[in-house]
Amino acid sequence: MATVVLFHHAQGLTPGVHWFADELRSAGHDVVTPDLYDGETFDSLPVGVAYAEQIGMEALAERGAEAVADLPGGFVVAGFSLGVMPAQRVAQTRPGVRGAILYHGAVPPEVFGGWPDEVPVQAHAGASDDWGDLDVAEQLVAQVPDGELFVYPTAGHLVADNSLDEFEPQTAALILGRTTAFLDRVG
Repeated sequence: MATVVLFHHAQGLTPGVHWFADELRSAGHDVVTPDLYDGETFDSLPVGVAYAEQIGMEALAERGAEAVADLPGGFVVAGFSLGVMPAQRVAQTRPGVRGAILYHGAVPPEVFGGWPDEVPVQAHAGASDDWGDLDVAEQLVAQVPDGELFVYPTAGHLVADNSLDEFEPQTAALILGRTTAFLDRVG
């Protein structure tokens, strides 16, 4: 069993993010879902991104670090799209993180000072996802000794959030299965 801190995407802590967390709980893992938007959710990705930009990306990364400040070490961080930024910041700067899972996005590791060798990473991206930073995920995973990248034949972005129109049940099932295998391995 692993403890997972799952950061939401730019549309906020949607019912679909809660659903994904519940699926991980059903597989035997503890999941924490910090709300970086203080309850705000948005109907579209561009509106959510505009809200995130209004808050500021550095401020959101700091909110992510604050959300885990009182947790004991030994947890896994995960993030959807915009949520990979706080997840990566925590994975790269906090000792004792057991792994990181990046869904539909990645940040160049140099932004937070380089990837620590002892933290395995798993990344998930759509082959034709214009929002997904596949090239950055490929570069990141290539730098991590225990890194793996799964690329899905989709142009959808938030395909694992069942509360959004772009939800893809088969892709989400693959992502959940691969996530659970990773958590079982590092947890």
